[in-house]
Amino acid sequence: MDRVRFEELVAEALQDVPDFFRQRLDNVVLVVADWPSHSDLISTGLHPGQSLLGLYQGVPQTKRSASYGMVTPDRITIFMGPVLSICRSEQECRDEVRRVVLHELGHHFGLSDERLRELGV
Repeated sequence: MDRVRFEELVAEALQDVPDFFRQRLDNVVLVVADWPSHSDLISTGLHPGQSLLGLYQGVPQTKRSASYGMVTPDRITIFMGPVLSICRSEQECRDEVRRVVLHELGHHFGLSDERLRELGV
């Protein structure tokens, strides 16, 4: 799958987010990168060879105070290489991209990895 198609799947996943949540996204950008950097892996506690499919970097909405402002946008990165490496079909890729996008958006809204696993994302 080429990058253009992968980015289309990411855009579709974002469009599938219920309006209630999509309208409440605040100061966040969603980008696609080929692979996580070494520092991305280190920041998450992973080591080279372990998979990182997506990464949320920012201040979750639940941690923002009244003084929150004039800050760079939170960043959600979806890593194309690792996602493609675990998917055997476009449908698998679509499903996995959707799951990763929802997972990282969950972090933007303040949900922990543990809670997201309980919710199945």
